[in-house]
Amino acid sequence: MIESSCPPATATSSAGDGVIGAKDRPFNATGASDQELAARAKQGHEAAFRELVRRYERPVFSLLYRMVRDRALAEDLAQETFIKVLNGIKSYRPEFKFSSWIFKVANNAAIDHLRRRSIDTMSLDGAPDAMTPNARAASALQLSDHGETPLQEVEARELGGAIDRAIGRLRPEYRACILLRHVEGYAYEEIAQMLDLPLGTVKTYIHRARNELRGYLEDRRA
Repeated sequence: MIESSCPPATATSSAGDGVIGAKDRPFNATGASDQELAARAKQGHEAAFRELVRRYERPVFSLLYRMVRDRALAEDLAQETFIKVLNGIKSYRPEFKFSSWIFKVANNAAIDHLRRRSIDTMSLDGAPDAMTPNARAASALQLSDHGETPLQEVEARELGGAIDRAIGRLRPEYRACILLRHVEGYAYEEIAQMLDLPLGTVKTYIHRARNELRGYLEDRRA
């Protein structure tokens, strides 16, 4: 999908302290844990880093796409994310989940961009990388119940568009928290770790974001 998201094998860290590209000793990359792969990537094992890219290429792109709602931009930010992960792999601490660390890098890239430019929508129809109808439905923001009449479905889609626009009006930090909590399904503690924020701040952001969304939707009904 994102053919360029895996940096060249000869890329080096910003400190110049190693090269991902050393010949790997044989090992079962697909059967290794994220922490094991990260440890090998720190030692310069190219296959380990490429396996991490394979595992997280789609989830990272999907999260970024929901944040910026532009496929080409999401691909660019995904490329930026994996380069930063490659260059900063030695700073990864294995006592934390690798997924939280890489999503934190991706979120920072998206928030930095959103602070510079206003992007006004998120996907209500599921992740753009979903390969089947079931996968797309599973990743969509659920707005309605099964068994609705056609009129109710139209009303739900109209409400969905209003929610879509309302989320786009949130501050980038609020938007990130809302997406991670209500679309990606992360716990408050995980969001705090990803965004490098105190737990209380995450809860405050989500509370304020909900209030703002409620206000936007009430204005729509007025």
